[in-house]
Amino acid sequence: MVMSPGSLMLVFVLSLVVISPTLAKDNYRYIKFLTQHYDAKPTGRDHRYCESMMKKRIQETSKCKEANTFIHDTKKNIKAICGENGSPYGVNFRISNSPFQITTCKHSGGSPKPPCRYRAFKDFRYIVIACEDGWPVHFDESFIST
Repeated sequence: MVMSPGSLMLVFVLSLVVISPTLAKDNYRYIKFLTQHYDAKPTGRDHRYCESMMKKRIQETSKCKEANTFIHDTKKNIKAICGENGSPYGVNFRISNSPFQITTCKHSGGSPKPPCRYRAFKDFRYIVIACEDGWPVHFDESFIST
């Protein structure tokens, strides 16, 4: 069966209408994950790093976030946890097969409202993330490498 160019165009446009909302939703959650947890080449990794990153990335407006972890690796390696570089963990999570360099920023007390103060904790850890359709969408926790 041979399809006319008009029929092919109709099939193409319909596929975009069906597929585009799914891709946009997935990309939004992945982009949010990257914004909150990805920093390939950190500078400093001390309290100034944490205070700067939390202010830029988390955009606290009314309340300081208790903790946030930044993963220092490539997007490709982080995404691979959703596939060959990760193993099933709990319900709907994946744990990395190898440790990642991370910085966890923890609220250091004081006022629970901005301006917020943070302490930095640097380490190599196995990380646990949630994936949707092969894309990281949620950072759950990290474990000390043993």
